[in-house]
Amino acid sequence: MPQTYTLVLSCPDRPGIVHYVSGAIFAQGGNILESRQFDDRETGRFFLRIMFESDNDLDSLRAAIAPLGADYGMDWKLAPADQRMRVLILVSKFDHCLGYLLYKQRIGELPMDIVTIAGNHPADSLTVSQIGNIPFHHLPITKDSKPQQEARIKALVEETGAELVILARYMQILSDDLAAFLSGRCINIHHSFLPSFKGAKPYHQAHARGVKMIGATAHYVTADLDEGPIIHQATEAVSHEDTPDDLVRKGREIESRVLGRAVGWHIAHRVLANGAKTVVFGN
Repeated sequence: MPQTYTLVLSCPDRPGIVHYVSGAIFAQGGNILESRQFDDRETGRFFLRIMFESDNDLDSLRAAIAPLGADYGMDWKLAPADQRMRVLILVSKFDHCLGYLLYKQRIGELPMDIVTIAGNHPADSLTVSQIGNIPFHHLPITKDSKPQQEARIKALVEETGAELVILARYMQILSDDLAAFLSGRCINIHHSFLPSFKGAKPYHQAHARGVKMIGATAHYVTADLDEGPIIHQATEAVSHEDTPDDLVRKGREIESRVLGRAVGWHIAHRVLANGAKTVVFGN
């Protein structure tokens, strides 16, 4: 049976990109199943995602595409469509996003391998019960031990071969060094549609300001706190009748959905970096 592959690329826009890429796939006996493209007229950059099937192996296909990548200055990636991404999840005491990710992964809606979970609080502080046999690492942190704790996170990423790190309401600010180490492969969920209420008890701050809408933002982590490229957002209307606890409850649901959707798009190679923004070929 032919293998299905996903090819994603971005490069300066020039005539002929789709023609030559599809031609290279055809020359390898490939059959295109899905194709999405975007030409950013503001930056002059072109983005393309193609799913195709072929009897040829991964090395042969990469060798066929590599000359085009060089000629067009492409940032490109080719991967088997059924290749599961290795994921490390960081969590604190708020475990609703962790529980959502575990559930979605176990019913097959997030085809990824969770190689380890780490938290700055012990496992018995969590309420979710789906961790099962996934390794859990308690990595306590203080102001003085932050460099050592983050060094342990780096070591876990390298030891497990994690390709994506998810901050599932991990309530610690990453250092610039760790943020740079995880650049392009770390997704955070922020408890606001726009990061207006930072710090402790954001929903209580929102309630005090009489907001009429709450939401959540999933974004890539950068050294700029909560200002990395946005992947997905959602909102829900609230009213004067909602208490702070109501906002917290509604916020948990939005955060879980938004983070789950962003992770799903990332592991399916549907998110491409575009400077301070992203191009998302969502489904």
